[in-house]
Amino acid sequence: MMQSRRRRSGLLACALAIGLFVCGSARSTRAERDAPLFHDSHFHLTNYVQEGPTAAQFLEIMGSAVGRSTLFGIPLQQTWSHSNSGDFAPTYYLHSDAPLYYYSFTDAYIAMQFRSLTPEQQARFDPMITGFNPADMYAADHIRRVLKTFPGIFSGIGEFTIHKEFVSSKLAGGPASLADPAIDRILALAAETGLVVLLHNDIDVPFAKQGAAPAYLDQLKDAFRRHPGATLIWAHVGLGRVIHPVQAQAGAPPSERNPRHREIIAAILEDPGLRHVLLDLSWDEVAKYLLSTPEATRATAELINAHPDRFLFGTDNVAPPDQATHLAIYRSYAPLWKQLTPAARRKVLFENYERIFDAARVRVRAWERAHLGRPSS
Repeated sequence: MMQSRRRRSGLLACALAIGLFVCGSARSTRAERDAPLFHDSHFHLTNYVQEGPTAAQFLEIMGSAVGRSTLFGIPLQQTWSHSNSGDFAPTYYLHSDAPLYYYSFTDAYIAMQFRSLTPEQQARFDPMITGFNPADMYAADHIRRVLKTFPGIFSGIGEFTIHKEFVSSKLAGGPASLADPAIDRILALAAETGLVVLLHNDIDVPFAKQGAAPAYLDQLKDAFRRHPGATLIWAHVGLGRVIHPVQAQAGAPPSERNPRHREIIAAILEDPGLRHVLLDLSWDEVAKYLLSTPEATRATAELINAHPDRFLFGTDNVAPPDQATHLAIYRSYAPLWKQLTPAARRKVLFENYERIFDAARVRVRAWERAHLGRPSS
């Protein structure tokens, strides 16, 4: 009888232990499943005709898969010219030969979308100011005016574009330039206010000659160096739809070769005068280059592992219709994530975003208090 009771007690203890392990494992699996996959440093709520989900709808798309996200529109509106495309209404800049023009209302729209959310929901977003013409000396005044009109909301500037394949040439009034003093006014204001800057500037022209020096690299680095007090994110590491990584000239002697793309990026990361510059990994058009071969993926991973504090991940999605579409970019980078160290992966997907945008929130709110004469929300 005594042995039977002991046996039953042992079985009960074993069952409890197994139950606790199973329940604990289930809780752990559920927590891992509900944990965010990344913070998104590059996201457009609206498209080139200013359409897209509301901020509340986008929160549903994010679900628990995305922790925090930047929030901005597209600063450019695609003209619907009936003489050009007839009854076909273009929704993308490649759908028409008609020009693009700057759409400043995007900033007010983003601000009102943000204000429609609860404080808990707002905490997941970092809105950005982007509805200005970077070739306009008054662009900095627009940014300052937005901060004063909508205090307590914005954390950054961008994504705005200087040189971009197929876009710059379509701009009504002509393209911007890295040498324009208007750019210096914008970046100086960013340094003053603490606004993070997300800048799109292709490293080269479309269909560039292999081995030639990148057309815009020196101008871009000069502009970055002139504003060491600003936090600058270079979108897409300078790549684009047809802007491929810079290649060394085939057959040229080593002394005459220009550096390859990886060497260019490594030099920027190692330059003491460019420590305030970070690099944006985003867009499926960029992934096709960075992950084109196992060797390219390995080289990208080695660069990030060596400089994990300098990279951020963003989807560069434009008004996604559902979560599967929104997460597709992140999943396409899976070969890269696997080759990063755990610490580097955490920094690229989470910690660098938190460090940069948390600091921006503090600095911009302080600037608003100092210049508005009243607390910002």
